[in-house]
Amino acid sequence: TIVTIAPELTTTDMIKRIRDKGITICAGHTGADYEQTCDALAAGITGFTHLYNAMTPLQSRAPGMVGAALNDEDSWFGIIADGFHMHPAAFRVAVAAKQTGGAVLVTDAMSTVGAIDKSFVLDGETIYAVDGRCTNAAGSLAGSDLDMNTAIKNAMKFARVSWVEAVRMASLYPAHAIGLEHQFGRIKSGYQANFVELDEEQNVMGTWISGQRYPSECT
Repeated sequence: TIVTIAPELTTTDMIKRIRDKGITICAGHTGADYEQTCDALAAGITGFTHLYNAMTPLQSRAPGMVGAALNDEDSWFGIIADGFHMHPAAFRVAVAAKQTGGAVLVTDAMSTVGAIDKSFVLDGETIYAVDGRCTNAAGSLAGSDLDMNTAIKNAMKFARVSWVEAVRMASLYPAHAIGLEHQFGRIKSGYQANFVELDEEQNVMGTWISGQRYPSECT
């Protein structure tokens, strides 16, 4: 179980209580400053929900939550590699600043991914996906139209990492982040048989979920 909290709206005692229940705690959708974030990390927060977005930014005199996330050596952050939630250079800086395994690819995907209908309703408002970007009528971001295979390809380009490292950011590192590295993240005896078949151009040809194959619609 994973929860995302705003540290300024709770207490360190509550964070410790949640942590002691075996729940993974992330910080996000928050106005917490650097000091509040550091206190929350000490109390048991281990991750950050979609770095840069909906959190206090890194500034020279006020490092904010982004600064705390990049500075902390024991936590991880999710990051959206769609080119819209942050500039590719900001993506590259974040990945380079974090220890290996600390940057985890997330899609923030909405129902438009893989669907013919490129619109949906969220909180009574119609959201449209145009050229991979999900926005409301005012033009504000509202989720993502990103699939994980594209996120891997973008991570390679944005962060200048190898395909193998980008795949780890989408598989092994997330498993470590939530304490399931002994069940997921590797193709290995005793692990859950979830994996993806790709062609030479890294297009998805099929997937296995719990050992059962599901062919891609494009095959």
